[in-house]
Amino acid sequence: MINGNRLTLREKELKALISDLIGEYYKVRFGRTRFIPGRTPVRYAGRVFDEKEIQILVDSSLDFWLTEGRYAEEFQADFAAWVDSEFAILTNSGSSANLLALSALTSPILGGKRLKPGDEVITVAAGFPTTLNPILQNGMIPVFVDIALGSYNAHVESVREAISEKTRAIFLAHTLGNPYNLDGIIELVREYDLWLIEDCCDALGSKYRGKMVGTFGHVATCSFYPAHHITIGEGGMVFTDNDDIARAVTSFRDWGRDCYCKGGENNTCGCRFSKQYGSLPNGYDHKYVYSHIGYNLKATDMQAAIGVEQLKKLPGFIEMRKANFQRWAEGFGKWGDLFILPEATSGSDPSWFAYPVTVKKTAGISRTELTNYLASHHIETRNIFAGNLLRQPAYQGIAHRVSGILANTDFVMNNSFFLGVYPGLDQDIFSYTLGIIDKYINSLGNT
Repeated sequence: MINGNRLTLREKELKALISDLIGEYYKVRFGRTRFIPGRTPVRYAGRVFDEKEIQILVDSSLDFWLTEGRYAEEFQADFAAWVDSEFAILTNSGSSANLLALSALTSPILGGKRLKPGDEVITVAAGFPTTLNPILQNGMIPVFVDIALGSYNAHVESVREAISEKTRAIFLAHTLGNPYNLDGIIELVREYDLWLIEDCCDALGSKYRGKMVGTFGHVATCSFYPAHHITIGEGGMVFTDNDDIARAVTSFRDWGRDCYCKGGENNTCGCRFSKQYGSLPNGYDHKYVYSHIGYNLKATDMQAAIGVEQLKKLPGFIEMRKANFQRWAEGFGKWGDLFILPEATSGSDPSWFAYPVTVKKTAGISRTELTNYLASHHIETRNIFAGNLLRQPAYQGIAHRVSGILANTDFVMNNSFFLGVYPGLDQDIFSYTLGIIDKYINSLGNT
């Protein structure tokens, strides 16, 4: 059945034939290639998929239902169940998910608890811009705290010291998949009656005290960009247990409209021509009533279809990420005098996004020289995102407050990088990369 229309027998036969051909095409086009040391690029991240993702993508495209449809409903329901959340709202990127999550907290639906321009939101400068941008885009004041070396998350006490009478929310990412101290942060949230947004874009599947991250705060986000744990190309999800927040997120995502009827449906809300809104005429068409100043940030059903298959693979992906993280840990163990190595937060079980490394002050090694050396041998690395966002060109002159000093943030900006742990890596790649690092260290007389 395609969006309510039953397929004919011939249509079913043709779709089955197309699916079989895609399976053959996958083997020819994407069959596994052999890693050639020094020639094959070592990626820090990448897509991991098989013929099933292509088959379901084409199946969706054959429907030619180009906006949200049956696969979006399935993906959202499956995702909500997987993270143990009541609501999951699909959007077109993780960045949009962050914008929607914070914007939803400004909704009049929330009454006196709604966020307003001028409110303070605590975050970190050692992160990705899309955690910070929604704070600024909604006219609020970011308050920056420093991070800890090794965990790359904020100290609970640093967050406590940053709280002022204007503080209304905390918006923090679980850095590179490593959960922050949720016991301490939740205690502050309750003590000071704050909102908590969990940015899980790098942490899908990470757990704290046996519970999924993203289910501790009021609302959470994740990303499906190709570098992340699962991918639909571009895409993201907002998830929450709060009905009012879910309603606000959906409205902001869908132009700000008040009506929650799905595309192609009419009057499922039961109030299409029967109510008074604002100063509109009584009975004005509810499909064209807008209760928020919103956006159009929807994803397509074709993207959602890929997500249905990728989500089935997620448990295996997570185990491979953990195993690959351990491979790096074993390899870097002999260089503990040169590098600060990552530490999982106590009580956590990270679904790692990457393996972060910080060059010690006493190492006699330059981060940039090392990463350039690796690049010359076709090995990708990445710095820890923006380093210090306050030193980036886009954020010069923004209204903000810094609590304490950002000493570790600056140190990470100058001395940290990360290597990939995604499931596309194998033992030959780890052996090659660790051998190149060893060669570089030995060339400088370090042992």
